[in-house]
Amino acid sequence: MDTQRTIMVVDDNPDIITIVKTILEGKGYNVSSASSGQELLNALKGQKPDLIILDIMMPEMDGLEVLSRLKSVTETASIPVILLTAKVQYEDVLGGYKLGADYYITKPFTSTQLVNGINLLLGEGKN
Repeated sequence: MDTQRTIMVVDDNPDIITIVKTILEGKGYNVSSASSGQELLNALKGQKPDLIILDIMMPEMDGLEVLSRLKSVTETASIPVILLTAKVQYEDVLGGYKLGADYYITKPFTSTQLVNGINLLLGEGKN
């Protein structure tokens, strides 16, 4: 049980959460979700996931603002963050990395891209 990794998926689109959850649970991950940046920040007070998959374009607080807040607090700064977004411009990607993102996946994405990104960050060789 202690080997099961927890991944938090943050997206305002419930379909994306369902797709990501299905892919990751099929790979043996424990997946929790939040539909907004504020919901994620509140959830982190009670639990620390092994990795966060974060959408950029969300209402109220966008993913870059959330990322900036995560990386500025000692308790959450070390949690790897994958940005999952429809923003594909070079400036958007670079901006995400500058704020501390660990990996960047653009929508539409494949399950292989998602799993490979997670394996890369969590140091797991299995897909």
